[in-house]
Amino acid sequence: MTSEQAHPLHVLSGSTVALVTPMDAAGAVDYPALRRLVDWHIEQGTCCICVVGTTGESPTVTVDEHCEIIRVAVEQAAGRIPIMAGCGANSTAEAIALARYASEVGAKFQLQVVPYYNRPTQAGMVAHFSAIADATPELPMVLYNVPGRTVADMQHETVLHLAQLPSIVGIKEATADMVRAQWLIREAPAGFGVYSGDDLSALALMLCGGHGCISVTANIAPQWMARLCAAAIRGDAHTANRLQHQLLPLHEAMFCQANPIPVKWAMQRAHLCGAHLRLPLTPLEAPYQAMVEQAMHDLHLLP
Repeated sequence: MTSEQAHPLHVLSGSTVALVTPMDAAGAVDYPALRRLVDWHIEQGTCCICVVGTTGESPTVTVDEHCEIIRVAVEQAAGRIPIMAGCGANSTAEAIALARYASEVGAKFQLQVVPYYNRPTQAGMVAHFSAIADATPELPMVLYNVPGRTVADMQHETVLHLAQLPSIVGIKEATADMVRAQWLIREAPAGFGVYSGDDLSALALMLCGGHGCISVTANIAPQWMARLCAAAIRGDAHTANRLQHQLLPLHEAMFCQANPIPVKWAMQRAHLCGAHLRLPLTPLEAPYQAMVEQAMHDLHLLP
């Protein structure tokens, strides 16, 4: 397949929320709150919900919880909105098992992160993602490159190689490197989605031809992110830039400490769900709370 040929599966366009996993004061997953969030995002215009990714605290949920979060999200969405299931692991066998479960319960996409901690080579990444694609060809895969967290960085040629596989339909590109993003957009097969995984630089990626954003900010401002993505994708730079300038303080506030610490505090402040996290994550520190609150206030997001 050349870059001029159409990819057999076109993925998504617009704002996908990287959804938090709500938890109660005892640290248990709050499934009723999860169901409410799914409904709320559908009402607010989010185009897809990504569960159990970085923002969903995938490192600290158990495998059983991981699966149940996917199942509950799919059940609650009831076909109204696609669910992208975070299925990544630094064990290929575990990633395959999660993807198979996600497929069985009706997820529409799987998000597969570059294996973390064990630092695979580029050849190892190709083998890892190819094995998952071979095992779950019915579940379209979005790759996820976030070297700031995984250390291992999936290189351009590796992405292009994997993009030739029919069931690998896109990438969440979270390096904030616009030169890299432009090369991906230029050289990937037609219909292969390139999505920003960094809210602060998402506008630039979309104006360069990217297909959307898998967003932390969308947890607290879904309508804003839906409008921003729609404007940028249709090429309305004036509207998109105006929205981005208004959103910049909130984007920045969402990363004032490690994600999802700030966004969970913001969601509690907005009465969307609790701020509870699992160790080793700890609550948003007091010096940052005023920053988050002010950014929310400026966008009229406070109750």
